[in-house]
Amino acid sequence: MRKEQKDQLIDSLCEEIKAYPLIYIADIGGLNSVQTSKLRRAAFRKEVKLEVVKNTLLIKAMEKSGIDYSELYPVIKGETCIMLSQVNNAPAKLIKDFLAANKDAKKPVLKGAYVEESFYIGAENLEALVNIKSKNELIADVIALLQSPIKNVVSGLQSASNTICGVLKTLEEKKAE
Repeated sequence: MRKEQKDQLIDSLCEEIKAYPLIYIADIGGLNSVQTSKLRRAAFRKEVKLEVVKNTLLIKAMEKSGIDYSELYPVIKGETCIMLSQVNNAPAKLIKDFLAANKDAKKPVLKGAYVEESFYIGAENLEALVNIKSKNELIADVIALLQSPIKNVVSGLQSASNTICGVLKTLEEKKAE
């Protein structure tokens, strides 16, 4: 590959890295063609961009991006793919679900990730990354917390009105007698 082609690849990879707020680095080497196709389809459905990259080009693109990814450099060796997404836990869930659905597959293996301005190195962090809530999940939790007291007040008011109606009916029946 000529230097101009490498520079173009580095520039396009750098733009992709800049376009996404997080990056997962995984090893998918050793998957057969059927498993690789399944993984790519699952990534597409979950809106995760999966791309196999050359290590040196990835490091150069990361250096050029303006964000300090230096903590990830030691894990960028061997066969490497990147997973990019707008949802911070989508790639982690993709890896976990793929491994659960394909018991015979030993990969993909998480090498490292940059999520929410934090670095996660090693496969042992997969469960922690799966449990990170996405922006939409956090908004739903906040709304549920805000609705809870309101529901209690409305419920209390409704039961109080039923109680008052019952008391008034009883008083009315006593007057009629």
